Amino acid sequence: MPEIIRDSAIQKTATADGISELRRQEVLLKTGALQNAILNSANFSIIATDEKGIIQLFNIGAERMLGYQATEVVNKISPSDIHDPQEVEARARALSAELTTTIMPGFEALAYKASRGIDDSYDLTYICKDGSRFPATVSITVLRDDYDDIIGYLLIGADNSVRKQVEAELTNAKAAAEKANLAKSDFLSSMSHELRSPLNAILGFAQLMETGAPHPTPTQKASIDQILQAGWYLLELINQILDLALIESGKLSLSQEPMSLLEVMLECQAMIEPQAQKSSIHISFPQIEILYFVHADRTRVKQVILNLLSNAIKYNRPNGTVEVTCSVNQLGRVRVSVQDTGQGLPPEKLAQLFQPFNRLGQEASAEEGTGIGLVVSKRLVELMGGEIGVESTVGMGCVFWFELNLAAEPQIAPGSDVPLALLQALVQPGAALRTVLYVEDNRANMQLVEQLITRRPDLRLLGAGDGTRGIALARTHQPNVIVMDINLPGISGIQALKILRQDPATAHIPVLALSANAMPHDIKKGLEAGFFRYLTKPIKVNEFMKTLDQALEFAETGLDNESQLIT
Repeated sequence: MPEIIRDSAIQKTATADGISELRRQEVLLKTGALQNAILNSANFSIIATDEKGIIQLFNIGAERMLGYQATEVVNKISPSDIHDPQEVEARARALSAELTTTIMPGFEALAYKASRGIDDSYDLTYICKDGSRFPATVSITVLRDDYDDIIGYLLIGADNSVRKQVEAELTNAKAAAEKANLAKSDFLSSMSHELRSPLNAILGFAQLMETGAPHPTPTQKASIDQILQAGWYLLELINQILDLALIESGKLSLSQEPMSLLEVMLECQAMIEPQAQKSSIHISFPQIEILYFVHADRTRVKQVILNLLSNAIKYNRPNGTVEVTCSVNQLGRVRVSVQDTGQGLPPEKLAQLFQPFNRLGQEASAEEGTGIGLVVSKRLVELMGGEIGVESTVGMGCVFWFELNLAAEPQIAPGSDVPLALLQALVQPGAALRTVLYVEDNRANMQLVEQLITRRPDLRLLGAGDGTRGIALARTHQPNVIVMDINLPGISGIQALKILRQDPATAHIPVLALSANAMPHDIKKGLEAGFFRYLTKPIKVNEFMKTLDQALEFAETGLDNESQLIT
């Protein structure tokens, strides 16, 4: 019995060993099949070299791609011989100073990385036997023996022609789209300007008819009101299209500086309340005790707030309300929210907001609209580094909000050579009183200049909040010097300067630019437009007063003793 048991155990062991051997052979056969399939694949090239960079293996894929037979290259050439020589040379130069060992010729940068255990993948140009070329993506890996010595390099390549062609087509398509978009923006901008001339005549003569003598009859008055209403609406549409075109073409100029949010909101309140009363909408503004300053373009912030308020009134319910709130979050941003009591918007319509010319089904309503205002508002807020959004509940209204970055209250810049207390002492007794006109829509900046001018008993200051009023004051009061902001509501400072230069009554007055647009191209553009000097904010007292004195001297003598640029 023991012998039988022993023989049985031996038989089982032999059987197990036989099964293991069969499995091992199956694995070897499978592995060999995989290796053959890889080496014989025609879809990618496999090139292996020795430690000196001479080709030792050249698979079927490499033969198909490059047109060489393996016998033509094995033990004869390096992979660098079938690559673009300029690419090889550039690659060698890139790391020649770092390399200290001799490695695969032409692939110093790649082999150097591989020698440190780093695989690399890169794009290059393969040169075929017939001289043709094609782009390829190649990965290189270092091959090591059991002693960790380098015995060669493995390069696996794939034809990149299709991807390169697709990339080229995408690049061309993108360039064509950008060109078409720019052409569209240029066309809209040109047409918007062209439409202003006839519209100016329509609105001008309609207003003359409205106020002329004899007074129009009730029927005529009603007709004139319709002309004026349509004309002002058309002007609003033109302005919005022009803004959108300027934004999309990248030509919109912003003047971002610390500005008082409260002042702008008070101005918006005064401007929007007549519209609210006409629609029987009650509108409330926050009682802000803290003077929040934000870093933004004052004119554009006002434009955004008025647009949100106008929409909240137009799409409200009868006798509804609009509530404006203001808060500061932990990220150092001020959020202005405009909440209405309208019908609200479902999620699918919220997703369509901020799309040009999309009025979300309101096209047939009695309310006028363009579908552009929210798009312009969104892009303006984003250009000023802020964010805009909306929350809505169907049947309960919408809350539109935007956030802008907090800023410190504007201050006179440090580095003044002349103390403020000495400015008055520098004035000669009995000096003639001279007038300075400052055209600026930012009240904080106006107050700063007022403080400087009050220290000079020989000067008096006139102020204007926009370019049109500034031109009118210049014609009436003939100031000695004009200080002009660039980004102003209505017409820009550059446009105002052009008008002043064309008028014989004001052409002689030196005009200083004082702007937050401080880029070199902004300064160059301003000086080319004809400004006497171009100063940048924040104000540096000594530079401002020195430049102001130069302008005053030029106004009196016609001599410019110092023409250097002060920024």
